[in-house]
Amino acid sequence: MGLFGLPGGLISQSMLAASATLLAVSVIFAARNIAFSSSDRAETGVLASIIERDSSPSFVANEDGAIRVINTAATIRFADTASETLAGTLRIMFANPSAVLYRLQCRARLDGAAREDIVTRRGHVRLSVHLVGASDYLWRMEDMPERSPGARSSESLPVPMITTGRSGAVLFMNDAALALIGERAKTLDRLFPSLPVTPGKLNRLSAKNGPIDVMVAENDSFAGRRELYFLPSEGPEGQGHDIVFETLPVPMIKVATDGRILLANQMAIGLLGIDSAEGLMLGQTMEGLGRPISDWLQETISGNTQKNSEFLRVSRKDREVFVQVTLSRVTENGEPLLIAVLNDATELKTLEAQFVQSQKMQAIGQLAGGVAHDFNNLLTAISGHCDLLLLRHDQGDQDYGDLVQINQNANRAAALVSQLLAFSRKQTLRPEVLDLRDTLSDLTHLLNRLVGEKVTLTLSHDPVLNPIRADKRQLEQVLMNLVVNARDAMPSGGEIRIETEVTTLTTPLLRDRATVPAGPYVTVKVSDEGAGIAPDMLQKIFEPFYTTKRTGEGTGLGLSTAYGIVKQTGGFIFVDSTIGNGTVFTLFFPVHEAEVTASPEVAKFSPQPTAKQGEGVILLVEDEAPVRAFASRALRLRGYTVLEAESAEDALKTLEDPGLNVNVFVTDVVMPGMDGPSWVREALKVRPDVRVVFVSGYAEGAFGDAQPAVPNSVFLPKPFSLNQLTDTVHQQLH
Repeated sequence: MGLFGLPGGLISQSMLAASATLLAVSVIFAARNIAFSSSDRAETGVLASIIERDSSPSFVANEDGAIRVINTAATIRFADTASETLAGTLRIMFANPSAVLYRLQCRARLDGAAREDIVTRRGHVRLSVHLVGASDYLWRMEDMPERSPGARSSESLPVPMITTGRSGAVLFMNDAALALIGERAKTLDRLFPSLPVTPGKLNRLSAKNGPIDVMVAENDSFAGRRELYFLPSEGPEGQGHDIVFETLPVPMIKVATDGRILLANQMAIGLLGIDSAEGLMLGQTMEGLGRPISDWLQETISGNTQKNSEFLRVSRKDREVFVQVTLSRVTENGEPLLIAVLNDATELKTLEAQFVQSQKMQAIGQLAGGVAHDFNNLLTAISGHCDLLLLRHDQGDQDYGDLVQINQNANRAAALVSQLLAFSRKQTLRPEVLDLRDTLSDLTHLLNRLVGEKVTLTLSHDPVLNPIRADKRQLEQVLMNLVVNARDAMPSGGEIRIETEVTTLTTPLLRDRATVPAGPYVTVKVSDEGAGIAPDMLQKIFEPFYTTKRTGEGTGLGLSTAYGIVKQTGGFIFVDSTIGNGTVFTLFFPVHEAEVTASPEVAKFSPQPTAKQGEGVILLVEDEAPVRAFASRALRLRGYTVLEAESAEDALKTLEDPGLNVNVFVTDVVMPGMDGPSWVREALKVRPDVRVVFVSGYAEGAFGDAQPAVPNSVFLPKPFSLNQLTDTVHQQLH
């Protein structure tokens, strides 16, 4: 007797058969290699020596799929299907290897390499290919491990499972699926007469012994393939049925008609963030339907609703999770039940919330800009007529104090409007090249007064700090807002640190839905030792009118204003906060690259005679009557001759008189009909030497960059005072 009790002769015959098989394979490959020229063998010699010791099956094949080199691992693995072509060798692995090989080879020809994970009866394999030289390809087949450490192979899974291709061909059926169906199926329409298959619902399956209603669940698809799992609605009873339900790789819950959770598999328990579903109601684990969940369950049981799928929020405290719940009615032991299939929709709902938030912020920004424009017109009229009254009252007049109060409150309102414009990024910036060390040094005295005696302010600068280009006044406003917020976060005192440094990003920084391009930046960090900001509040921290302070202690515009100014400057602002450890605001400003220009010649100074006000004719074009009335009176008080027009069309009609001499156009930018820049460009064709003053409640960039700049023009933002208007006109004239 031989080994394992087998006859010695039988063992000898088996060994001889195996040796003969390997010898035949070697003869086939040797004959193929002889056909190649000596130069071909020299080219592939290096590759052959490299792949020979590879434990994974590897091949070198030409463009037509003829195998030129095969390693030992491939010779042993494919001993039963030895062939001169790669497609013939791999026919044991999948049904149509030619299509897979052609698809990968085309991608490798374009990109140099390609790979694809393929489901076979023996498990998952990764087939990769690399272009070698002009027309050869290196193929490698690697066995893939199971997707999770505790997962069992699909072959041994007690749940019926099939894998289908793009065209509906059935590529794989496990043993449980074969037992359920009774025979091997080739196409999906053979199994399901009514297509398409709807996951999460009952589908009629055509088995050998008759139709079966099954609940279909779909696992994550890959490479155009679908993994479908079947749960018979009247399957095996008792413990066996529960085991099948438990092993499904899709989150599923079995729910009674009153909402009690009867059974939840491990994937559902993990998604819900609970230890056990025993004794829980479905309404205790999720919320957000807008009506009692029990009503939805009863409607599904009775068949009175067409909407069996809803998006709900999971009731868990560690993080925000959304699920799409699809209900299907089944019968078990003669009792109606519901099967709830859960799909993690957190990413989808997060993207949806971000989109809605961006739309809302854009709408608020447009509203803020429009409101600010209208308010600026009103404030111009209020403060302007107040200036006119102050000219006729001295400090001894009993009405003087009231007029000063009106003027001061109008200025406060103008500051509030400027914050709205800053948030909507429609304010006028006056950028200049700044050294943040100098800016913070000038601001230190004011910041120390703002923080008070209980709070220590510490500055730390990078020794080599590059310049930036920003509006100094607006940048100071940003820093003051951040420091004031840091102070308010520490009522018992603490330390506020302002740190500046140069940071170079080698790759773009992706954070908080923003992308910071690569390049050099100057960063400013403002940190405090306060209580910190809750994670759910961080998402709203830059929204206008949102504040964590008590009523009456803040407008909610500080951080939104800072955000608008920083973004309009071309920078980025981020916030990090830990409860109990404080908050850090980080600002990124692009480094200003100084332009190398030739040194200009120093012009010789020639004294100019002091200009006298009251010399010149002004054409004032303003559609708001109160603003036009104030501006015309202010200019006439200075001795100018003022011609008024309430629209661009009236202004052009006035200028049709060739004998009319006009020195300065003072015009609003945004008006009904033709806007300010358009009519000015038309008028300058005939009167090219006329100077222009544009006034507007919008920012200077409101009239866009599409048209060329108007020559000899300046911009005066509303609201402006009497002196600001007359001084601007005077400077344009002289």
